[in-house]
Amino acid sequence: MAQQTTQDKKLRIKRKIRSRVSGTAARPRLSVYRSNRFIYAQLIDDSTATTLASATDLKLGKMKKMEAAQAVGAAIAALAKEKKITAAVFDRNGFKYAGRISALADAARANGLLF
Repeated sequence: MAQQTTQDKKLRIKRKIRSRVSGTAARPRLSVYRSNRFIYAQLIDDSTATTLASATDLKLGKMKKMEAAQAVGAAIAALAKEKKITAAVFDRNGFKYAGRISALADAARANGLLF
C-alpha cells in the first residue's frame, strides 16, 4: 500500500464531506477556502450549480489573518441577508474547524446566518 501524502488525506476528507453536504436555493452551501494569504467564502446552490454570493479578503487591505477571516464571515452574512437567505449548510472544504475557518463561521453566525 502506497503512503498517503498530506494532499491525498485532505482530498479524501474533502470528498467525504461533499458526499454528505449539499446546498439548495433555500439553504445554500457555505463553502470556505483558505490559502496561506487569503480566505474565501461562497454561498452555492448545488441543485442549479450556481454561486449565489461570494466574499473574500483580497481587497480588504492590510489586516491580520484572523481579523480578515472575521470580516469575510460578516460580509458573507450581509450578502446572504440581502438575498433573503437565513440558513446555510457549512462546508469546511477539508480544512480543520479551527483558527481562521472557525473565526469565519463564528462571525457569520454572529451576523445572522444560521448553520
